[in-house]
Amino acid sequence: MKTQLPVSINLASDPFRRERADVAAFAVVCALLTCSLGVLLTLFLLARSQASDIRRQIAREETQLAVLRRQQSQYSSVLYKPENANAFANSVFLNQIIARRGVSWTRVFQDLATVLPPSVALQGIRLPQVDSEDANGANRVQLDMIVGTTRPESVITLLKNLQKSQLFGAASLVSATPPSQNDPLYKYRVTVPYDQKL
Repeated sequence: MKTQLPVSINLASDPFRRERADVAAFAVVCALLTCSLGVLLTLFLLARSQASDIRRQIAREETQLAVLRRQQSQYSSVLYKPENANAFANSVFLNQIIARRGVSWTRVFQDLATVLPPSVALQGIRLPQVDSEDANGANRVQLDMIVGTTRPESVITLLKNLQKSQLFGAASLVSATPPSQNDPLYKYRVTVPYDQKL
């Protein structure tokens, strides 16, 4: 029969474990995660509140838009009645005359002088056509002019100058007339939008 030797346990031989430091580190990590969770929840609730405010504002704007559309349809029905057609046409005509009178001819010629090449002469210009209002509520003026030159390539320079200018837009060459016995100039009819504030 074998005899068992008594096992001696020496507690001092086990290494000391730093459980307090681990527990403290875990506590700090848990606290940081809890704080970040709180921040995320706050951001979520704030975004939700802002979204509901935006939805309420959109609903108010849509209500106002519906009211304005109803008013516009009422006004349009009154304007388009046969008995009001003459008054409406006269109103449009008078507004166009007022807008045309608001065009400064001195300013038109000064602005054209900045884009006309030396070899191109302004032969004629028609009354500016005042188009309907643009997106900014300003009237658009359309210039229709006839220019003359002895060198046709100068007209290309004029078109480029009009395109680059902030006062004019993209010009269109409507017609061209070659020189004749009585008139040695090449003549071109050009239309261009013009941004003079009325």
